[in-house]
Amino acid sequence: MSKINSNRIPNILPVSPNFIERRIFVIRDKQVMLDSDLAELYQVPTKRLNEAVKRNLARFPQDFMFQLNQQETDSLRSQIATLEKGRGKYSKYSAYAFTEYGIVMLSSVLNSYKAIQMNIAIVRSFIRLKQMLEEYRGLAKQVAKIKGTQDLHTKVLMKVIKNLKIISSPSKINAIGFQWKPKTKI
Repeated sequence: MSKINSNRIPNILPVSPNFIERRIFVIRDKQVMLDSDLAELYQVPTKRLNEAVKRNLARFPQDFMFQLNQQETDSLRSQIATLEKGRGKYSKYSAYAFTEYGIVMLSSVLNSYKAIQMNIAIVRSFIRLKQMLEEYRGLAKQVAKIKGTQDLHTKVLMKVIKNLKIISSPSKINAIGFQWKPKTKI
């Protein structure tokens, strides 16, 4: 995607966090942004962004940036309606995915005011997503605790119901209040 669609990106920096968050994906259990999305945000061609990265490859180890394999590329195409297969529509090379650290490193490679401001906005979006994930984990723990309490209450109620059934159907009692015992032969 070397063409820039500047109509989609506001000229006012930084852009809204939601605009950026929609471009963050989880690939290989890491939150990442694709090179084409970053190029669009920085308003440079994807090819130029990748050239700048390749000139400074030592700054981008595997935990900062990695190239998608074919299965990951196909998976993203199925998730994102705008990605279509076809000759000349998209790059013949697999996309690069940048983690939060790789995006921070991009600010040293792309040294313009716009790039710096965009990096700040992107890093803030990553931080916001991490905070939301922590809140989700906290809620998940509370739900698990409530479920455990509910399971305990269910067990107690089942015992109470069982005991009530026993009490509501008493055994035979004779006239003076003693329990009925069948006569046995001696």
